[in-house]
This record gives sequence, C-alpha cells and structure tokens, in this order.
Amino acid sequence: MLSEEQKAFLLRLLETASPSGFEEAAARVWREEASRFADEVWVDHNGNSFARLRGNAPTVLVEGHIDEIGLMVTHIDEQGFLWFRGIGGWDDQILTGQRVRILTRNGPVFGVVGRKPAHLLSEEEKGRASRIKDLWIDIGARDGNEARGLVRVGDPIVIEQPPLELRNDRLVARGLDNRMGAFVALETLRALARERPPVDVVALAATQEEISFLGARAAAFALEPAVAIVIDVTHATDHPEADKRGGGDVRIGGGPVLDRGSMVHPLVFERLLAAAEAEGIPVTVSAAPIRTGTDADAIAPARAGIPCGLVSVPNRYMHSPNELVSLEDLDAAIRLIARFVRDLGPNPDFRRL
Repeated sequence: MLSEEQKAFLLRLLETASPSGFEEAAARVWREEASRFADEVWVDHNGNSFARLRGNAPTVLVEGHIDEIGLMVTHIDEQGFLWFRGIGGWDDQILTGQRVRILTRNGPVFGVVGRKPAHLLSEEEKGRASRIKDLWIDIGARDGNEARGLVRVGDPIVIEQPPLELRNDRLVARGLDNRMGAFVALETLRALARERPPVDVVALAATQEEISFLGARAAAFALEPAVAIVIDVTHATDHPEADKRGGGDVRIGGGPVLDRGSMVHPLVFERLLAAAEAEGIPVTVSAAPIRTGTDADAIAPARAGIPCGLVSVPNRYMHSPNELVSLEDLDAAIRLIARFVRDLGPNPDFRRL
C-alpha cells in the first residue's frame, strides 16, 4: 500500500496545475521530491524533468508524462468575458458550469464557465450538445479593460477541482492523466534507491503528451536508453455501457494493464509479465495492434528503435475533472516496474534471436 508520505506527494502533484505546455509548477514539485533521494536531478529546455540513480551502463528509462488537458484564453470581449479553446481533448459538454483557475503571470484568477441558462434555450438549442465555441468564462470583471488588466490572451486554464478520496482506496482528481504516471515513475526510482540495481536508472516526467509527444520524443533521443517503460492510464471497462469486446476486461483495483502490440517490444512485455508473476501482482493484458496513444508511440521509434514496455493504470472518466483510479493499482505498478528493473541484470539483451 502507498504510505502516507507517498499519498501526500501525489496530492501535491495533483493540486498543482500542469496543462500541456505550461508544466513548470508541477515539474518543480516533482524535482523537489526527487532531490531527496536521487543522485542527479535536472530539467531540459523542453521542460522535461529527470532524476537518476547512477549505475553502470546501460540506462533504463521509466517515464510518465506530467501534463494534463486544459484550456487557453483566446479572446477577451468588451464586457469582460473570456473566450477559450481546449488544450488537448475535451468532451465539451463537461465544461458548462465548471469553476476554473486561470494561470496568469500575477497568480491565479478564478472564474466560472457560463452559457445561456436552460430557461432561455429554444427547443432546438435544448436538443444540441454544448460546444466550446458557445461557452465563455466569467471572472466577475466589470468590463473588458478590467479583464485585460488581469488576464492575457494565451493564458492557460485548468478546472478548479480538488482531489477527493472515495471508499476502497479510490481517488478522484483532475489530472490523474497523467500526473499519476510521473508519480509512479519517481516512486519506482525511490523504491530502487533502497535496493540499487546494477544498471543506470532514469525517471522522467515528460511534457506535452496531450498535444504533441514532444517531451518524450526529445528525452528519448537525448538519453538513448537500452529499454524504456512508459506509465499511463487506460480506460477501465467496469462501468455501465463499457465495451469489453473493444477494450478488454479492465477493472479498477484489478492491477496494472500490460499492453501488447507494435509499439511494445515483445521481450519487454514478457519480462514485465514475469515480474508481475514473481511479485504476485494481478495484471490484465490489453491489445494495441497499431499504436498505444501514449508516449510509447514516441519513444519506441526514437533513434534506431528503443525496446519499450507500457504499464497502464485503469482509469474511469478519463479527460474529465473527476478521473478515478485505485491507489492499490498505483502501488502495484510501482512494485511491478521496480521488480522488472531489478531482474534485468547488468547486461539486458532485447535482440530477437
């Protein structure tokens, strides 16, 4: 189980806004924690954060992206209302009535997403789904001049929604996709620091996965690891109207999910499966025949090709302000990846002989 210290670190990460392209604040929290036990901590000009346990070559990369979906101010009208577009993929209908935090150079500005009240909608309008282009943000400004004194076009925005712990060790929060992955990567490094493997291990909190894969692509090129493990969320299918035929039987609390497919090296997959069996960790196998939709798609083809594995944590309500995961699954993912790294030995070989 996660310790109280680990949970406190996770909550600090989740409470710190980190929309794609604007990850600095959460990355600082991550690096501050990493400096407590890592041999080396640094940041690159793409905003990627790294923490290393020095060992002998080769390098093992453990990666999770630290960004989240968000919004961005595109226009401030003369009445003081803000118009916006999405950073990453949104279900527009989720946004109406949400409280938001606008990240400005002078600190946060709070507001609420508005639209025409239901009482004033025509019958035709009532039958239409909400669209971002029809929504605005009200920050309480008297007019456009006051609003422009507080907010600039291009300022990023996140939903103002604090984490909430539910029964059975389940956590609800904005940004679990994928501050959770950056958390698991660093906690794996912390676990390895207590019993060091012979290889060099680098944990990476990558930027901009939700919009470009830029962070992971650049970091993989720079590090050129011998093997990489990517951590992300995946869709749970244990809720009403889920399609298990397309997504498999993925359950909250059912343990990590191991992907198989073109971006996952088959020998890395088999070693991850063996590590899970050795640790007594239940896992679900998921098919990803073409691409994974994660940073593995950027890391696997980097340089001359990097053997890559994907460890995912089941998540309900993805890309919403209330994503839901099991803390037990996070702990299992940490133990699984740490065992995988320890079992590699000093000279791992992933050639397909």
